[in-house]
Amino acid sequence: MSPSVTSSMLRALPAPHWQRLMDLAREVSFEPGARLFEEGGRADRFWIVRTGTVALDMRVPGRRRAVIEVLGHNQLVGWSWLFGPHVWHMGAEATTPVRAYEFDAATVRTLCRDDPVFGTRVTEWVGGVLARRLRSARTRLLDLYAPYGSGTPR
Repeated sequence: MSPSVTSSMLRALPAPHWQRLMDLAREVSFEPGARLFEEGGRADRFWIVRTGTVALDMRVPGRRRAVIEVLGHNQLVGWSWLFGPHVWHMGAEATTPVRAYEFDAATVRTLCRDDPVFGTRVTEWVGGVLARRLRSARTRLLDLYAPYGSGTPR
């Protein structure tokens, strides 16, 4: 585990829980253009980006995919693995070479079920990420497709 991952992610999860999660990590890499997952596919893993960038996107009928957010260093890629029915709500594509930590969702869900304190911490962490992503998606889609943008006061 790299020190930079430790320092930034400890704010989200207490050190013992973060270490327990990192003990399950597997290092992976993706070339630019590689799809990590597709909207509607089975959410059976998740990643924390070490280096590079990953674009989250949504299908828009009659148009190309809309990029909702670009994720980078130390950011969580994927939250659908934690909440049933475990199906991706967006897609994800590497936009640069990516190195990441990959986690098996079923293993992490089992740990969460077996250790309720750990499970609560992980759920709060992922839930916080989910809430931020939904706000970001809403704003981005309004900026792209609403007649007057997001309506954010200037």
